[in-house]
Amino acid sequence: MIRPGNPMPAHGQPRPDMDDALRMPSAAERARTLVEGNPSAVLVIPGLTTVPPGQLVPEMRSVGPEGDVFLLFPTDSPAVRAATHADADELTAVLEITDVAPVSVPHRIRGRAWIAGWLTPVRDEPVVPGTALLRLEVGEASVDDLWGADQVEPDEFADAVADPLAPHETELLQHLATAHGDQVGWLCGLVDGYGGRDGAECAAARTAVPVALDRFGLRVRFTDPDGTFDARFDFPEPVRGQEELHRAMHTLFDAARASADDLRG
Repeated sequence: MIRPGNPMPAHGQPRPDMDDALRMPSAAERARTLVEGNPSAVLVIPGLTTVPPGQLVPEMRSVGPEGDVFLLFPTDSPAVRAATHADADELTAVLEITDVAPVSVPHRIRGRAWIAGWLTPVRDEPVVPGTALLRLEVGEASVDDLWGADQVEPDEFADAVADPLAPHETELLQHLATAHGDQVGWLCGLVDGYGGRDGAECAAARTAVPVALDRFGLRVRFTDPDGTFDARFDFPEPVRGQEELHRAMHTLFDAARASADDLRG
């Protein structure tokens, strides 16, 4: 199933049509994927407003079985000092995550997430010398991305699982963009007629860049003289790994090529 997104609004990312809700990652899954993935993150702690942001970037981050977020910092980090000297474990903090597309496209920020809660030091876990582990107990979470803006309850965040393709998404998108640009371009024929655009002319008039990939499908950002828009291309079934993804992409490209041949014929 092919679902065009909305045209690019003046203020930023395109948003999905209502039908996109039929097959999409949940808000909790999207938040977990951003927390556990490659996007940049910074910890915001009230009272540390004069600290350079670079000193509040965790070296590593992970999510525990109860949904707590664990952050690794150097022992001399302002975050570690603040958590260590906090009274009654009442230090509040927000982990801010920014997801930037790993390919060159207009409007490269794909999403943001905010994980707010209470920060405490973890004293009973072995870590690399010179580092310290902090626990962020999640009180509330939210995500604002290509799918839309949503709130996430702590129990939903704890129960969610990150997208299985997330660890490989950067490499896969860059490979598609550089090695399979023509095939990605064929996909424009599958959105023939969207916004008055002619699929028969799309290959010559548009640029097509794969901008996001998850277990449900591929999102491509098209740009032509009339503007920029996203389209989602669903896989036949959600994929669980790279082998299933390989088959799903072949199916998608075969359909796109057949459509392109029909339009030329």
